[in-house]
Parts: sequence; C-alpha cells; structure tokens
Amino acid sequence: MARVTTNQLIGIILLIFSLGYIWMAFQIPVFPIPRPVDSDAFPKMLGAGLLVLSLLLMFEKQAQPNEDASDDSEPAPEKSAFTKRPAVQVMGTSVAVLAYALLIEPLGFLLSSVLLGFGLAYWFGYRQHWINLLTTGGVVLVLYLLMNKVMGIYLPQGVLPF
Repeated sequence: MARVTTNQLIGIILLIFSLGYIWMAFQIPVFPIPRPVDSDAFPKMLGAGLLVLSLLLMFEKQAQPNEDASDDSEPAPEKSAFTKRPAVQVMGTSVAVLAYALLIEPLGFLLSSVLLGFGLAYWFGYRQHWINLLTTGGVVLVLYLLMNKVMGIYLPQGVLPF
C-alpha cells in the first residue's frame, strides 16, 4: 500500500476546504442590478484558485534525498541555525507583514507589495534576485491593474504617479 506524503495530506485538507469555500461563495446573493463584476466574483475566483493549487500540491513529486547532488544550480548561502527555526521564520514573516501594513499608505500598493514579496523570498533563502524581482513585480502589477482598471477598486497610490 502506498504511503500518503505530507504534501498529499495537506493537499487533501486544502481541497476539502476549497470545496466548502466555493460552496459558500455560491451562496452569496447576486444583486439585481447588472454589473460586470458582482460581489461573488472574487470569492469564486479565490476558491477556484485554491482548488487548483491544492490539486497541484497533491500531485507534486516528492524530492528524493539523493536528487540534491544532481542539482546544477548555484547553492544558496547557508542560513544560520537560528534563522532556520520555524518560530523565528514565523516571527520574521509577522514583522514583515506588519511593516507592509504600515508602509502600504505612504509607499503605495505596488512598492510595498514588491518589497514584501522580494523580502520574504530572500528571508526564506531564494537567491535568484532578478527572477524574484521580475516575478514579484509582474504579479503585483497585474493585481494592481486588475483591481484598479477592471474592478474599480482603488488601491493606495503612494509615491508612484499611477
């Protein structure tokens, strides 16, 4: 009998949660006035995204211990034992999210979100800075344009002129 991995277990739990979330999203009443984006659209999109990601997590291949030797990418610098502790990582992430909440008004959504994403990726050991910056910037820019132009939800502008 095959053994259930941690990712599969978490994926199953998230799948059940996402199905419940989608069911609740379909219970949101639709307003009689026609609009391009109704109040139930965003919760349904979030639920569908969580469903897809939970399925991907369930079918993710587990890394074998000997696969690390064949990796030809540049190894990340070793973090100290103190910063590897889960409690320290949670506290560092909490401080970063608090700083994000305080900086979102003065810096704006774009800059503060890019700083949060880039900083957390660096904190957790991702060292390919250009890929990190382009990915974080692209995702944040798409979210900003989607919220501002499509949904009409205006996010803090900050120091940027748009």
